[in-house]
Amino acid sequence: MNFLRGVMGGQSAGPQHTEAETIQKLCDRVSSSTLLDDRRNAVRALKSLSKKYRLEVGIQAMDHLIHVLQTDRSDSEIIGYALDTLYNIISNDEEEEVEENSTRQSEDFGSQFTEIFIKQQENVTLLLSLLEEFDFHVRWPGVKLLTSLLKQLGPQVQQIILVSPMGVSRLMDLLADSREVIRNDGVLLLQALTRSNGAIQKIVAFENAFERLLDIITEEGNSDGGIVVEDCLILLQNLLKNNNSNQNFFKEGSYIQRMKPWFDVGDENSGWSAQKVTNLHVMLQLVRVLVSPTNPPGATSSCQKAMFQCGLLQQLCTILMATGVPADILTETINTVSEVIRGYQVNQDYFASVNAPSNPPRPAIVVLLMSMVNERQPFVLRCAVLYCFQCFLYKNQKGQGEIVSTLLPSTIDGNSVSAGQLLCGGLFSTDSLSNWCAAVALAHALQENATQKEQLLRVQLATSIGNPPVSLLQQCTNILSQGSKIQTRVGLLMLLCTWLSNCPIAVTHFLHNSANVPFLTGQIAENLGEEEQLVQGLCALLLGISIYFNDNSLESYMKEKLKQLIEKRIGKENFIEKLGFISKHELYSRASQKPQPNFPSPEYMIFDHEFTKLVKELEGVITKAIYKSSEEDKKEEEVKKTLEQHDSIVTHYKNMIREQDLQLEELKQQISTLKCQNEQLQTAVTQQVSQIQQHKDQYNLLKVQLGKDNQHQGSYSDKTQVNGIQSEEVGRLREELEELKSNQELLQSQLAEKNSLIENLKSSQTSPGTNEQSSATASARDSEQIAELKQELATLKSQLNSQSMEITKLQTEKQELLQKTETFAKSVPVPGESEAGMATKTTDVEGRLSALLQETKELKNEIKALSEERTAIKEQLDASNSTIAILQNEKNKLEMDVTDSKKEQDDLLVLLADQDQKIFSLKNKLKELGHPVEEEDELESGDQDDEEDEDEDDGKDQGHI
Repeated sequence: MNFLRGVMGGQSAGPQHTEAETIQKLCDRVSSSTLLDDRRNAVRALKSLSKKYRLEVGIQAMDHLIHVLQTDRSDSEIIGYALDTLYNIISNDEEEEVEENSTRQSEDFGSQFTEIFIKQQENVTLLLSLLEEFDFHVRWPGVKLLTSLLKQLGPQVQQIILVSPMGVSRLMDLLADSREVIRNDGVLLLQALTRSNGAIQKIVAFENAFERLLDIITEEGNSDGGIVVEDCLILLQNLLKNNNSNQNFFKEGSYIQRMKPWFDVGDENSGWSAQKVTNLHVMLQLVRVLVSPTNPPGATSSCQKAMFQCGLLQQLCTILMATGVPADILTETINTVSEVIRGYQVNQDYFASVNAPSNPPRPAIVVLLMSMVNERQPFVLRCAVLYCFQCFLYKNQKGQGEIVSTLLPSTIDGNSVSAGQLLCGGLFSTDSLSNWCAAVALAHALQENATQKEQLLRVQLATSIGNPPVSLLQQCTNILSQGSKIQTRVGLLMLLCTWLSNCPIAVTHFLHNSANVPFLTGQIAENLGEEEQLVQGLCALLLGISIYFNDNSLESYMKEKLKQLIEKRIGKENFIEKLGFISKHELYSRASQKPQPNFPSPEYMIFDHEFTKLVKELEGVITKAIYKSSEEDKKEEEVKKTLEQHDSIVTHYKNMIREQDLQLEELKQQISTLKCQNEQLQTAVTQQVSQIQQHKDQYNLLKVQLGKDNQHQGSYSDKTQVNGIQSEEVGRLREELEELKSNQELLQSQLAEKNSLIENLKSSQTSPGTNEQSSATASARDSEQIAELKQELATLKSQLNSQSMEITKLQTEKQELLQKTETFAKSVPVPGESEAGMATKTTDVEGRLSALLQETKELKNEIKALSEERTAIKEQLDASNSTIAILQNEKNKLEMDVTDSKKEQDDLLVLLADQDQKIFSLKNKLKELGHPVEEEDELESGDQDDEEDEDEDDGKDQGHI
């Protein structure tokens, strides 16, 4: 504090001796008094003196006041007085300062006292803890004091708050305070806290700051709100500007949708107060922060998409076409719409469809261009319209074509004004600013679009009645040669340079006019003043473009002849020096920084942003082209042609390879489908095997029951003759067995058809010739997958054969049962025997006959159930046969696809064989797609061996059947 005492002693108008003593006595009372009331009164007295005697109170009382904050926290009144006193000491209240010198000293005192206060970081931490107090007399002066500290030494205080536990979170609670004074001052505090500190900005954003601030703006009435809305918007700008993380968080949180109501300005008679104009201006700036060209392209496009989907762009276009909007709001709205549509096709297409509410309706682009070429319009508005037109055409070839088409003879409408007519009118008007704007706008319609450069060559202009029309290109060169204003000539030269670059046809048209080259060489060779040096540099650039992009179609102006002309009339070194005048101009670097044409006055409007990028791209290559010899040019042309040929060949083969990759993917999908079908078939076969086993068990049970019946044949024979009932039942049983036998024969025939179908499938699998050859020429992966499919089919065949064997065995057992039944029927006695013995046994046989009839009835029911189960087996086998047929068809389709793939591979090999050794590497890459000859032979021999093994196995299986 010694330097502060020195400042105090050096003041000519310091306080009286009694006031200094009073301050000292008050400080003593604060430090030594034991009564709280005495200390409170002393601090209150220091507060009253702190504004008038700021320096003395700060020097003597600061330490005592900090001590009060530490020890007397229980008394909110003395804490409030102490905070107010510190605020008066540290803040720079300009209302109390009258003289300029006194103001400078006040600012110096504020920063010095702030430095003393924050030297002990515990003081800032103490202040943060005091902000948790809900008492108004503590929280409000604490907010003001911390805000003043941040204004004085922002970065240092920010760092202390950043490292303090929960420091930022405590300050965020101020936004939720129900007392508007504290909430509003809390917004100002957060403004100072978040200024130029990305880390704090992220913390504040993730503490739900966006939600709270947008709620406050809505509560205050959006654009119709007061200064609180402006403060919230400025805080949002601090959080979002140059902070990609917060911008993404703002977009992902759907907060862009909440911005749309801001721009609902109501009817024309609602009035435009100064605060509403300010609020809308900051709101538009906030939208521009989200879609700024300096943001990452991905983030900008996503915000542009969200703004279109939520209707924000439509709302901005409504303001754009409305009447009664203040000029500065209209200008900023145009700039905002420009950046919302820049480089995003959907938004550009929508903007092209917007019409002004006139009679008849006119496109918004036409209305804006009318303002741009009208010299009575404000300069900033004309710059904004030019920027809007540039953004509309940025990376928008469709829009470029629409603008150029309005200049072509077939599309000109005499009843309405088009964009092209306005641009031509501005290009040749007497206003140099209109000339420059129209030239730059037309150059953007040609930017990176060779098609439109060629189309613009068709534009013809009628100069005067009776004279033939001249081309637009010729008219531009005519105006150049007439010696117009520098701004006009610079604009036309930028247009010509953009037009001729990367367009040899335009260069040929330009050189076809024999007066153009002498005019350019004459301009470059002259020794003119500093004002004309820029025009000389642009002329040198245009002549260099005519050399570099010259296709030597004009014999009198071939590359070599033009370079000899430069050597003779200008000198190569002088030419390169004049070319360098462009990038050395003081306004060149300013225009190269941002796409927006932002100039303080019309005379500064010289360079366009996109043109500076073109100069940077071409300056070096033109310099090299000037110093190259004719032999080097020829070699370079040959190399270019060779590279173009090679590029076309590579592109052709890449397309072929891409097509083959698609075909291989289709084959893989087909194989995957066949595998799934095989798995389903195997599951069905497994189910059939289990069902057959169940039938087999039931049949064995039936056979056992019939065996029991045979054991009682002797005892039943006498009984059957008595009443004839048993013979009738046996006849019915015989008929049932005959029907079962016929069903069994039908099942055998169906099984034979199935076996023949499997044999045909096997023969188609094992047949040599084109199938195996096409499989061998396919990729190794496809061959393996087809082999797996064959193995699965063989497995299916073996499973079906085993089923057939089981069914045959079942048939044999059925036959045996039939024979036993017939034997039983033959054992019935004839009617001529004696009836005397049988009469003695009638009573015993009748009981047994009842049991036999019951068992016969049960046997009949079981045979019927067996017949139904056989029918179900037949249906399941039919389903299996149909599945096998489907599988065979899918296999045939797969083999046809493989054959087609082999043909395409052969065609590719023939093409590769005809190529030059220079594309030998391409031949090797294409060979990798097929199989070497040795590998193919080995694969074919291996497949044939596998097929022979399968034939032997199939023969054995048929033998078993």
